[in-house]
Amino acid sequence: MKIAKVINNNVISVIEDGAELVVMGRGIAFQKKAGAEVDQDRVEKVFALKDTQTKDNFEMLMREVPIELMTVVENIINYAKDKLGKSLNENIYVSLTDHINFALERHKKGAQIKNALLWEIKQLYKDEFEVGLNALKQLEKIFHVSLPEDEAGFIAIHIINAEMNEDVSNTMSITKFIQQIINIVKYHFNMEFEEDSLNYFRFITHLKFFAQRVFKGTHYQSNDDFLYIMIKQKHKEAAQCTEKIKEYIIKEYQHELTNEEMLYLTLHIERVVNR
Repeated sequence: MKIAKVINNNVISVIEDGAELVVMGRGIAFQKKAGAEVDQDRVEKVFALKDTQTKDNFEMLMREVPIELMTVVENIINYAKDKLGKSLNENIYVSLTDHINFALERHKKGAQIKNALLWEIKQLYKDEFEVGLNALKQLEKIFHVSLPEDEAGFIAIHIINAEMNEDVSNTMSITKFIQQIINIVKYHFNMEFEEDSLNYFRFITHLKFFAQRVFKGTHYQSNDDFLYIMIKQKHKEAAQCTEKIKEYIIKEYQHELTNEEMLYLTLHIERVVNR
C-alpha cells in the first residue's frame, strides 16, 4: 500500500481497489511523500468515505484537528450506531468532528452557547441525548474538559441529522415542529403522555417523517378517501384534533394535508391518547 496524498503528519490517503481511503496514525506520514510505502504498524484508523465531497471535507478537516479528537469522535459514532441500531449518514464524521472541535475551542475561551431546544431534545430524542451525554464523558476523559448539557443536546442533533439525512438547521426545525404538534394534542385532550410507552414512540416516529414531508413540500397520498371518512366517524375526538393540526400547519407552514395524512395522524393520535 502506497501513500497517494499526505494530509498531515498523522493523516494520509491511499488508493485501494480503485477507492481512495483516508488513513490515520500517529506519525504515519512523518518525512514521507506521495508514492512512499505505508508503514502498516502505524495505521490506527481507516475511513472509507464513498461521497467525494464528504471525503474532501473530511481531509480538509483532518489538517486542523488533533488525532485524539478524531479517535474520540469515531468512538462516539460507533457507540451511537450500537445503541440506536441504525446506520448513520457518513457526513457525520465531518459535521460532528467540526462541531466538537469548535465546542472545545469555545470552551477554552469561556464562550458557551445555550441550546434553545435542549428540553425538546431530552423529551423527543432520549436515546440520542444519552449518546450526547456519553460523548461528554468521553471528551472529559481525554481532554479534561467539562462541557454543559447543552453540548450533549447539540451532539444529539448531529446524530439525529445523520439518522434522518437532514442538515442541522432542518433537524432543529423538525424538532420544534414535532413539539408544536405534541402540544396541540396535549391541550386538545388535556393530558400528559406516557413517554416511555411504545405508542408514544410510534407517534414520535410518525411525526419525524411527517415533519420531513411538510418541510420538503411532499405528500403521502392515495385516492381512497372512504377509509379516512370511516376512521373520522369512528374516532371523532382524534379527528377533531387532527383538524386543529391541519389548520395550524396551513397557517404556519402553508402546507395542505391530504386525507391520507389526516388518516394516519388520526390513527396515531387515537392510539397514543387511549392506550
